[in-house]
Amino acid sequence: MRKVTFDISMSLDGYITGPDNSSEHPLGENGEMLHQWLYRLASWRKRHGISSGKINKVNKDAKVVEESFKSTGAVIMGRRMYDHGVKYWGDNPPFHVPVFVLTHERKEKIVKEGATSFTFVTDGIKSALLQAKAAAGNKNVAIAGGADTARQFMKAGLLDEMQIHFVPILLGGGIRLFDRLDSGPITLKRNRVIESTGVTHIRFRVSK
Repeated sequence: MRKVTFDISMSLDGYITGPDNSSEHPLGENGEMLHQWLYRLASWRKRHGISSGKINKVNKDAKVVEESFKSTGAVIMGRRMYDHGVKYWGDNPPFHVPVFVLTHERKEKIVKEGATSFTFVTDGIKSALLQAKAAAGNKNVAIAGGADTARQFMKAGLLDEMQIHFVPILLGGGIRLFDRLDSGPITLKRNRVIESTGVTHIRFRVSK
């Protein structure tokens, strides 16, 4: 059964960026440490078109990433994430599925190489989700972020599953994933734990 999912790397003190994040440095000070576990993985490197240089690892982390790629049929992200990422993604972005960008500004659809397209949605998260589900077919819709976009889906009760990649560092500042969740308690049920060197992957089902 298809689901609405969310994957993110997070420090043990709850941050998904480091301090002093900006448009020039979207991950903030030391924020890159949250993603070091990804950069040598064969599945991540293949998706980003990297075939040389650092070691291409095939391990349990790579399998977690590959599982997410294979099960995703469409992606939803916020405009801030799009604006920060588009200059790095190039002509062949790593999504390879339709992407729906939440925004207040009307913009024509952009079609890229590798089956990635960007559709700009101005009428809210429910409209974006309907369009993403139609595009995804029987695969999952992945909420890519950022934190505010994820919180909107959590507060609206539209998220089915969340996977947090806990990195054993304390960043001491930055953007917290779970700030301003003022919609009452959200109950999560842990349904998988995968321990690895440098990261622990914990997947939760969101109770509804």
